[in-house]
Amino acid sequence: MIKKKVAIIGGGQIAENVHVAYYKTREELEIVAVVGVNEETLKLFAERNNIPNYYTDAAEMYEVEKPDIVSICTPNLFHFENVMQALENNCDVFCEKPPAILAEDARKMHEKAIEKGRVLAYDFHHRYADDVTILKEKVDQGVLGDIYFVKVKALRRNGIPGWGSFTNKKIQGGGPLIDLGIHMLDAALYILDYPKVKKVTAKMFQKIGNNKNEGSFGKWDPTKFEVEDSLFSHIELENGSLLQLETSFALNIKEKSEMNVEFCGDQAGATMFPAEIYTDEKGELVTLLKRETADPDRHSKSMAAFVDRCLGKDVMLADGKQGFAIQQLIEAIYKSAEKGESISL
Repeated sequence: MIKKKVAIIGGGQIAENVHVAYYKTREELEIVAVVGVNEETLKLFAERNNIPNYYTDAAEMYEVEKPDIVSICTPNLFHFENVMQALENNCDVFCEKPPAILAEDARKMHEKAIEKGRVLAYDFHHRYADDVTILKEKVDQGVLGDIYFVKVKALRRNGIPGWGSFTNKKIQGGGPLIDLGIHMLDAALYILDYPKVKKVTAKMFQKIGNNKNEGSFGKWDPTKFEVEDSLFSHIELENGSLLQLETSFALNIKEKSEMNVEFCGDQAGATMFPAEIYTDEKGELVTLLKRETADPDRHSKSMAAFVDRCLGKDVMLADGKQGFAIQQLIEAIYKSAEKGESISL
């Protein structure tokens, strides 16, 4: 068997614990290199994971290794340049979310993948949960009827990351919206077949992150807290439906975290995690479907879909087209919050 060669761009936790860990389970693949900025850290990364080569120069890696598949696991600011470089080198690309910081960059990435005839996918792994698959099937069958209101929650009570660059606006592009909210938005939009957005109205706050320095995810410097710690948005769809988004790194709520989506249709309602469908009959709640626990195995299913597509299978992906669409939405939400006015798409 001739194995496809895989290269990893970025040597952080997500690269090691998700991408490398999964690629090692596929006999069709061989991880040949990791690329990063710190040679000493890269050497240790390569040794821990039995990766034969490491590089601080991506151009050199492409010239020497000629990989077939590349995973992009860098901070958000560097997604665009790394995805474009991988596509220019005729690689299939799996990129962590968000696609980019700018919608225009996401569009260019999508167009480059089409031009090169390569696979481009993003790790919106929540949509791969069995719960989402079940709900998608039921929605497509019309069980919920006309879905006219959707509530999207991606909330943490005090979960500001105390590592990496999550509080750096230039490097990350924002706070919980671009880190957490984008995940649940993708899952919701996927269920709804990525409908067109008409208008967004948003407001964001910085009330906690610049006044505290420690939470459930470690410590941070409040004087360098540059992103929003909470954001709320109304998203009007062209079909007349409404999405309500709530997302936070820090917000004084009862639960430690909430990552879920609720759908309200004229025939029934549904909750995503764990999947549940319910309706009302004469004032009494009637449960039509109920899973006891949510599917935890999402990352591996997301990666499996990408690898299977690279091997020629026709499977669902969070592809470049949808990546561009959600990046447009994220950009519009931030613009609305910054300007204090509604933004039409």
